[in-house]
Amino acid sequence: MSNESPLIQSLRTAVAAAPSDVPLRLHLAELLLGEGLSDAAVAEAAVALQHAPGDSAARALMVRAMGMPAPAPEAPQAPTAPTAPEAPAAPNGFDWRAAEDEIRGAVPPRFVTSETPETPIPVDGQGTPGDAITWEVDTPGSVTLADVGGMHEIKERLEAAFLAPMRNPELGRLYGKSLRGGLLMYGPPGCGKTFIARAVAGELGASFMSVSINDVLDMWMGNSERNMHEVFETARRQAPCVLFLDEVDALGAKRSRMHHGGMRNTVNQLLTELDGVDGANEGVFVLAATNVPWDVDIALRRPGRLDRTLLVLPPDAPAREAILRYHLRDRPIESVDLGKLVKVTEDLSGADLAHLCESASERALLDSTRTGTVRMINMKDLLAAAKEVRPSTDPWFASARNVAMFANEGGMYDELLTYLKRKRKL
Repeated sequence: MSNESPLIQSLRTAVAAAPSDVPLRLHLAELLLGEGLSDAAVAEAAVALQHAPGDSAARALMVRAMGMPAPAPEAPQAPTAPTAPEAPAAPNGFDWRAAEDEIRGAVPPRFVTSETPETPIPVDGQGTPGDAITWEVDTPGSVTLADVGGMHEIKERLEAAFLAPMRNPELGRLYGKSLRGGLLMYGPPGCGKTFIARAVAGELGASFMSVSINDVLDMWMGNSERNMHEVFETARRQAPCVLFLDEVDALGAKRSRMHHGGMRNTVNQLLTELDGVDGANEGVFVLAATNVPWDVDIALRRPGRLDRTLLVLPPDAPAREAILRYHLRDRPIESVDLGKLVKVTEDLSGADLAHLCESASERALLDSTRTGTVRMINMKDLLAAAKEVRPSTDPWFASARNVAMFANEGGMYDELLTYLKRKRKL
């Protein structure tokens, strides 16, 4: 595409915006053929034939682009009685079906066309028309903040800044508080941001919808924006609904660092959907999670969007005990002192604690295999595993420390600075 003229590139953009416009696509194919780009012209003509299988101009262009002789004009025939429609005849002996089969392997179809293309095909999720993919929405679950062990400071902040106004809608309306909200959770990976989002949905008795970058981004221009719109439309139809945007730094990265216009358009679409014109987002509670909040576009944190932040740190002692108890509940253990184990696992994330339990199980299993005697998982196994597991949060704090110290615009990272000072990580 680097050899294409500016006119062809502009036409490509127009075709991407209106993929079913056959005359526009054929105009692009003519220009490509005129520039000597026969393969690209064949590809565009093939897509045009998918949209309009009987289009004579598209067929003629395909013949020329493939370097075949033009079909001779057919002799006029006497009118006959109407019969059932048949497949178009192959003029001059040219086998259109064989040609289509040959091209089909080289040029994958952009859209799946039904047998009745005149009927609009509803699209409710990612993919091309006809895929009929819907976004998965979980019904209100039984998981609440009571199921989140420890982390009392996080629960209190959630209650004060987010949950209390949502639980009292009439009081909120009295004070002009809209039944919508946005919260950005950030912190090291593996510390339970997704679980907290599900617990918030349970607290509100709301549906839960989780979306990541892989669910939204699409290789075809315009589809990513459409997917983003459909995500919010689905959440609005399911209101009250908690919409969880995982890895929002990828979905809403800083536009100033982007070199691809399609990604910038996707971020702009996300901003538009968060604004929810005319109260469209009433009952939609947007929770976003990121490990790198400094890479999130500043416009996402504007008032009315993700205007509140919550730092999710490694689990405290009560949370570590609850996590260890959960991961050991179905394993054969004996004489395990959870209090002692909690003390030696400070700074470990929830994912680290799960790995610790897995490693201790492997040690006991290996020992049982060697000795031929099955034994239980004991404290020795768990302590040995704890010595081997290094906190996966250390690299994150190394990066976050510099940001908190030298790029703390508006005091966004004050809470992080307080934690770093308390842990003597500055």
